Amino acid sequence: MEHLKLAITHPQEFRALISYKVWRDPVHDFKKNPKESGWDRERMRDCWGFLDATSRSFAAVIKELKGELSRVICIFYLVLRALDTVEDDMTLKPEVKIPLLLDFYKKLEQPGWNFAESGPNEKDRQLLVEFDKVIAEYQLLNEGCRNVISDICARMGAGMASYIEMGNSPNGLTMETYKDYDLYCHFVAGLVGEGLSGLFVQTDIERPLIGLQLKLSNHMGLFLQKTNIIRDYAEDCEEGRSFWPKECWGTGDIFSHQSEIQRGVVETSPGSGSYQFANTVEGKKAREILSTMLLDAMSHCIKSLDYLALLRDQSVFNFCATPQVMAIATLEKLFDNADVFKKNVKIRKGVAVQLILYATNPREVAKIFLHYAREIHKKLPADDPNYLRWCILLGRIEMWCENLFPSYIMASANKKKGDVRSAMYQDWVLARDRALRLKEHGYKSKEDLDAKAEFERAHHANNMFYVYVFLMIMFTVSVILFVGYLSWMIVWYTIEGRVDPLTLLLLKFFDLLKVHDYKFTLSPFYWMSTFSELFRQAGRQVMDDMEKFHFN
Repeated sequence: MEHLKLAITHPQEFRALISYKVWRDPVHDFKKNPKESGWDRERMRDCWGFLDATSRSFAAVIKELKGELSRVICIFYLVLRALDTVEDDMTLKPEVKIPLLLDFYKKLEQPGWNFAESGPNEKDRQLLVEFDKVIAEYQLLNEGCRNVISDICARMGAGMASYIEMGNSPNGLTMETYKDYDLYCHFVAGLVGEGLSGLFVQTDIERPLIGLQLKLSNHMGLFLQKTNIIRDYAEDCEEGRSFWPKECWGTGDIFSHQSEIQRGVVETSPGSGSYQFANTVEGKKAREILSTMLLDAMSHCIKSLDYLALLRDQSVFNFCATPQVMAIATLEKLFDNADVFKKNVKIRKGVAVQLILYATNPREVAKIFLHYAREIHKKLPADDPNYLRWCILLGRIEMWCENLFPSYIMASANKKKGDVRSAMYQDWVLARDRALRLKEHGYKSKEDLDAKAEFERAHHANNMFYVYVFLMIMFTVSVILFVGYLSWMIVWYTIEGRVDPLTLLLLKFFDLLKVHDYKFTLSPFYWMSTFSELFRQAGRQVMDDMEKFHFN
């Protein structure tokens, strides 16, 4: 039913969904390279199973990475997932959790180490129970990859431990300033970006230049993490988490806690499940806070685009670009949307699939960012306190796209001559194409090529004339047969008032088909003679029925 609704309301998205499910092939299939992906080892197959169990979305893109990089990123993800599981486990006391987080990177050098003290309801508990398998596979990585993973694990563990200590304060974990907010996002996501860049280089998939882009890698992680934090506002409030900086929502003394921002939204109508900003002081403030948080997240767009433009490997580009385009699409969905404060807002599955199919090179990613930037600008209300800052930021995104991928080149590709530069570029392309065609086919001059083309066009037009005539004849015959049969039916039922012979013949034939005793054979003569005999029997039964009706 969901797919039927999508096909009716958003046919292009439904088409993209079918294309993705049926025709899209992965860039790399990790099972076809068992030696590099570790699929030939039972222990590594268990690690791939842990990856599927902990994150289906990340598992799909990780499995398409090139060569051994898929295995390396799988182990990197599982190590950080295990670390995050320890940090999220509320059944562990701080005096147990903090030392474990600080020393977790050391456990990677202890073969056979497991941790079975997690709460019974912790969803990724089994990963820690069998963590010795991850450690064993980690030990098989080259020294450069091990150093990167260990370093990121140590820094992230230290950051998590520091925030647990802050959370044990009387006020709980609260981000006071934007700097605190950025630092938290750096620990949980920015470090992941730095680690991924290092692993791209250590596996020789990308150039050493990528490993030096620590700032850009951090921006990539912050862009994703801030998008998720804004989207998950309602869920975090229900579970008592507070990540939005007080510097954003605490001004004006309207709200005393992050969860109170919900007072600024009301239901559009009772039971509708849709919300709008209330026409009150709280409503205006809630709208301003959401705009400010989204603006802060969008500030990382340019740096993310800079990073993507540096990548050279296709599988790495897809791996990095897919979450980024999902994030910009999500931010556009969240913009000026009061539902954020009451429920989890997500983009449609069809939109997500379209983004996956299109985000395959820097130009297409730039077009996606530009599209959603313009959509946000359409929604931007003139009375937004951040109106000027929004216009500047969206203008910078437009300038970035124009500088790297000029619109007049895109216009030429689409055969639009609205711009002088576009016309010049297109004329040059056509002249170049014409010269190549002359050389390829051995023509001495443009006149020879034009004569050949004219002959082909005339031949094609002549063939199309015969096709057209044939179709018209078939259409005319079909109309005559349809009108004749319809007239027959009308006349028969008007005069006779009973089932007509043609319909009766078909009914008798299908009745005989049901009771006939068939034998299994591939001989066409058997089936032709069988069906002919059944038709003759059905015809006799119809004639007998007609005689009884008219003469008895």
